[in-house]
Amino acid sequence: MGRLADVSSEALGREIGQMSQARVGALIDAERRRGRGALSKRNGRFEKETREEIDDGWGSLESLEALTTNIHIEKPRTILTRNESADISFDRSINPYRGCEHGCVYCFARPSHAYMGFSPGLDFETEIFVKEGAAQLLERELSAPNYVPKTIALGSNTDPYQPVERRHRVTRSILEVLARANHPVGIVTKSALVLRDLDLLAPMAEKGLVKVAISVTTLDRRLARLMEPRAATPDLRLDTIEKLAKAGVPTTVLTAPIIPAINDDEIEKILTRAHAAGAREAGYVLLRLPLELRDLFSEWLMTHFPDRARRALGLVRSTRDGKLYDSAFGRRMKGDGPYAWMIGRRFEVAAARLGFSRSKLRTDLFEPPRRAPQQLALF
Repeated sequence: MGRLADVSSEALGREIGQMSQARVGALIDAERRRGRGALSKRNGRFEKETREEIDDGWGSLESLEALTTNIHIEKPRTILTRNESADISFDRSINPYRGCEHGCVYCFARPSHAYMGFSPGLDFETEIFVKEGAAQLLERELSAPNYVPKTIALGSNTDPYQPVERRHRVTRSILEVLARANHPVGIVTKSALVLRDLDLLAPMAEKGLVKVAISVTTLDRRLARLMEPRAATPDLRLDTIEKLAKAGVPTTVLTAPIIPAINDDEIEKILTRAHAAGAREAGYVLLRLPLELRDLFSEWLMTHFPDRARRALGLVRSTRDGKLYDSAFGRRMKGDGPYAWMIGRRFEVAAARLGFSRSKLRTDLFEPPRRAPQQLALF
């Protein structure tokens, strides 16, 4: 199958064997990590030492308590993140939180936790950073004299409606600022909690200022529980699409990520169900495995799908010139080669048949927030 042949079965088998040996003793006990996606606390790339939990013969590991979620308050200096990526549709984004309790094992944002001195594995979903004062920072940045409005992506890395949003309401406060300023925003989430904010989203939608993208990775409840243990069920996500659409909020379905040999047979079914629920735009992303995510996802795959691990990793390599990841623009999202081409054509044919289309949000209604009066300096 084209480039898949470049990765020999022997070499792939040897690599999988090495990964299997490396993870022995490194996995956290299943009861302690119950309801979590990753299987271990693999160190981040900046750490000089590696730590593993080892039983001292007294059964001490069995007595350890289950992993809990810890909240850290972060006070950033800015809230808008800029990018110049040629293969994404936005140049600015806001992520109200670092880390994500949904625990999606395939999340490409996991390696970012290494910058905080935490593991991209279980720490990513148990050590959550809350960006305090995000709304005030946003008001300040939007009111800058040289600010030019373009759509802000809300939740491009971690889910803005993950469980901690119920208590901290950072996403809600950001939307309140954007609504007052008539600023366009695109939201990406897996959570039904987005429906809480329909009182803001529906009026914004009437002005052409908002879209909501719901990620539906699979329709299989068991697979979803393994991959995305604390995200909404597939049926609840489809129900969320339906309620958003009925409220007049333009809704997108994201079949993302498409994982070879795991959920790649569901593309057409997901698009069909989402369109019936009211989604009118659609997108997809092929599985990305940057940095530490390579080993984290591989150990998950070998634990839950040992019979498919070789084929799944081989297909991923076939889309990345023999590697598990390629960061080059144009290839990192969709891949290359025969398998990637087939996935792209299947998606395009199904989307065209169902009538999915594209639309743009308005920027001409923007009104900069009024800055609080400042005392003049005497000297």
